[in-house]
Amino acid sequence: MPHRRSAFFVSDRTGITAESLGHTLLTQFEATEFKRETIPFIDTPDKAGEVSRRIAERAQSDHHRPLVFLSIIDPGVRKAIEVDDCALVIDLFDSFISTLEQELGQHASRAAGKSHGITNEKTYHHRIDAVNFSLNHDDGVKPSDLAEADVILVGVSRSGKTPTCLYLALQYGIRAANYPLTPEDFGKPILPKLLLPHRHKLFGLTITPDRLVQIRSERRPNSTYASLDNCRFEVKEAEAMMRQQGVTFISTTHKSIEEIASTIIHSARLAKRF
Repeated sequence: MPHRRSAFFVSDRTGITAESLGHTLLTQFEATEFKRETIPFIDTPDKAGEVSRRIAERAQSDHHRPLVFLSIIDPGVRKAIEVDDCALVIDLFDSFISTLEQELGQHASRAAGKSHGITNEKTYHHRIDAVNFSLNHDDGVKPSDLAEADVILVGVSRSGKTPTCLYLALQYGIRAANYPLTPEDFGKPILPKLLLPHRHKLFGLTITPDRLVQIRSERRPNSTYASLDNCRFEVKEAEAMMRQQGVTFISTTHKSIEEIASTIIHSARLAKRF
C-alpha cells in the first residue's frame, strides 16, 4: 500500500494556480498517495482562520503533516493561516514574487485574481466565442461554416476529439471543429465530401482498439459498436485513410488532453489567439 498524505491547495481566488503547480510537483512522488483538497476564495482573515483549523485537525487525524500549497496575495490573509507548526507550507507567491521584484526593480501589484480574472474583455469574449464554435461544430454538425475553423479534428468515435476541441478553445482561443469517421466513410479512395475543401486544416486522432473498447463499453456495453472486432476495423480503416490522404495524426491512447492539445498546436503550427 502506498504511503498516504493530505495535500491542500489554498487560494484567494479560484485555486487553479495552486492546483496546477501543486499537482505537477506531487506527480514526482509516485510512492505516496495524496488525498487532495482545493479550498478557493480564502480572501479574509476569518476564512483563513477556519482553514487553519481544518488543516490542524487533518494533521492530528492523519498523524502526518499535511502539505499546503498557498496562492494568497494579501499579507494579512496569509498571516492568518497559522499552520506552519503542523504542516509543510509552500507559499507559491512568496517563493517567486520577491525575487522578481528585485530583478525587475519594481514592486508587484499584489492584486488577487490577475491571472484568471477578466482583465481584458476582448480576450475573454474571444475565448468564449471559440468555445461556442467548438460546441456548435461537434461531431460534424453545422458544416456550413467549417471555413472559419482553425483546425478540424478527425478520428473514430470516442478517440478524444470533443474534449480536445474544447480544451483548445478554452486554453488557446482556437476555433476547433471535429468530424467523426464512421464505417460509412471507409472503403473509399477519398476523404468524406464534407472535408475535401478543408484538407489543409485536418488533424487526426487515433487510439488503440483495446483502449477504444474500454471507452465505448462504458457508453454502450455489449454492443457491436464497442466490440473488439469492430474497434479494430474502424481504427485500421481510419488510420489507412489518414495515411493515404496525408493527414497528420497522433495516438491519444496514453496522452492527456493537455498533451494532445499541445502536440496539435505545435504540429499544426497554430498560434494562441489571445
